[in-house]
Order: sequence, then structure tokens, then C-alpha cells
Amino acid sequence: MKSVKEIELEIVKEFEIFDGWMDRYEYIIDLGKQLPAFPDQWKIDQHRVVGCQSQVWFKTKLQDNLFICQAISDSAIVSGLIALLLRIYNEQDPVDIVQTKPSFISMIGLDEHLSPTRNNGLNVMLQRIKNDANNMVVSQKIKTEVN
Repeated sequence: MKSVKEIELEIVKEFEIFDGWMDRYEYIIDLGKQLPAFPDQWKIDQHRVVGCQSQVWFKTKLQDNLFICQAISDSAIVSGLIALLLRIYNEQDPVDIVQTKPSFISMIGLDEHLSPTRNNGLNVMLQRIKNDANNMVVSQKIKTEVN
């Protein structure tokens, strides 16, 4: 299994092949179109990511000691950003997620090329992933201490 850092570096290399940001945006949108289906019954307040301009839902769980996440947005570009986040963090050790700073954002220039509201939304989604992963780490620790 590749680490969070290794996947981030793969994504950075992929983005280097594009000449300009229009091509990068198209690539991000295409990634979003490949997200797995997100059932309507999951589109509830408990899974909604508050603070995004678009409608965004994240459903996370701990399975086999790995962070599992499914997510969707009503925005094409945000769905693409979700696809990037899931590629990096889905099926990873929650400890690795919590401890690894998301450097891919600045390395590919997303922080400079997204609108302020999209940048804020990306940060809110990242914070949701980190918080959920941290809660998983804490609950694993408690279970270990109890047993």
C-alpha cells in the first residue's frame, strides 16, 4: 500500500504534464465524473460538509483499521477535488492521515489557482477528513486501552 505522501507525489507528477490551468481544470472535472455513486439516502445533514459553497457530502468509516470515505458534490470542479482527496486519503491508516500535512495543494498550485471560495471549500473538506481520521484514531486508542 502506498503512503499518503507517495500518492501526493504521483498526483504532482501527473499535473506537471499539463501546459496550463485550463487543461488542469478539465482533468480535475474528469476525475470528478469518475466518483462512485453516492446514494441519495446518504445525503443527510450528518454527512453534509458545512462551509462549502457547493453541496458536499462525506460518509466516512473505519474498516479493517483503514479510513474509508465516499463523497460527492453538486459541483463538477468540487467533485474533481473530492476525487483527488479520496485518491490520497481513502483506504489509508488514519494515523498517517492525521500526521501528514497536505502538501500537494501548493505543489500543484491549487492554492493559487482556485477561487477564494473554492480554496476555502477545499480546506473545509480537508479538515473534515482530518477530523474524522483523528476521531478514528482516538476511538481505536480507547478500544485498545479498554481491552
